[in-house]
Amino acid sequence: MIDPIQIIERYYPTDTLGYRILLTHSQQVAELALEVVRQHPELACDERFVYEGAMLHDIGIYLTDAPTIGCYGTEPYLRHGYLGGELLRELGLERHAQVAERHTGTGLDSETIRARGLDLPTDRLYMPQSIEERVICYADKFYSKTQLEHQKPLEKVRTSLAKYGAESLARFDQMHEQFQVSSTLV
Repeated sequence: MIDPIQIIERYYPTDTLGYRILLTHSQQVAELALEVVRQHPELACDERFVYEGAMLHDIGIYLTDAPTIGCYGTEPYLRHGYLGGELLRELGLERHAQVAERHTGTGLDSETIRARGLDLPTDRLYMPQSIEERVICYADKFYSKTQLEHQKPLEKVRTSLAKYGAESLARFDQMHEQFQVSSTLV
């Protein structure tokens, strides 16, 4: 068992905007992901891992050039999942690294990476594989790091994902069919 907040604090000073945004966003994603797990016992998810993965999925944002969310690195924001995966892998957290790498959008396939000329290594998968990765990826779509005060409505999530193509939206719709919860969370 790991302490995700302790890991976050290795990379983020606690008195910074980046820390506050990352922690709030990660807690929101974790809360929804855990609600999915609790309302869908048939998924047989590793609840502790879902919490840890949700808390750490965006750990790489500080390395990116995203000043509006308190991140003053030099990398393009699109690489935050890959970069976070590398950080977590250095800590021996392979499963957590895969969550970080595979949560962008509804996942990225190698064809999309090549076709769009995305600056990501093509030697790994960027599509959520495990049920836990899929739950975290799904929950993440409902929260923005620039508008922390509320959850995105379902239609706004769908509209946003539709911009990336029919396949991306179809993957989300499949996740929603499988993971939707009956509460004020979604």
